Amino acid sequence: MGKIIFYEDKNFQGRSYECNSDSPELSSYFNRCNSIRVENGNWMLYEHPNYTGYQYYLKKGDYPDFQQWLGYNDSIQSVRVIPQHRGSFRIKIYEKEEFRGQMMEFTEDCPNVYEEFNRREIHSCNVLEGHWIFYEEPNYRGRQYYLRPGEFRRYTNWGAANSKVGSFRQVEAFY
Repeated sequence: MGKIIFYEDKNFQGRSYECNSDSPELSSYFNRCNSIRVENGNWMLYEHPNYTGYQYYLKKGDYPDFQQWLGYNDSIQSVRVIPQHRGSFRIKIYEKEEFRGQMMEFTEDCPNVYEEFNRREIHSCNVLEGHWIFYEEPNYRGRQYYLRPGEFRRYTNWGAANSKVGSFRQVEAFY
């Protein structure tokens, strides 16, 4: 079970809301989000309702202002707890949509997709085991995208506006 607390103001001040499960709509609980305390679990935060917009991965810790979680603004309108996973990790990435073209399978983090895959873009992927985060830039920087087990036939299925993936990593089981 995870636990996250949202605060309207920086440094854990102002109105707060405690959450311990997925929530597709948070706007009725607070108007803005400027600090967060993650007491348990791994979480994916979303800029807009229904798990859309910019995504931010947070694990246990204190985030006194939105820049600490690399936020672009103070808007958090939905949240998803990432289930604990203690097994193995496996993902297949493809150079083209619908699982076509060159394919490569990974069981470990990839800090630089271009160096490993010889491509700057991933158009589809199949998450076979575990939960993963795609990052738009190498070395786990830039926009983030949460991928749970399943098929992603095109990059729009994981919420991206383009196929640029610079790195990706496993979601660790911190509770």
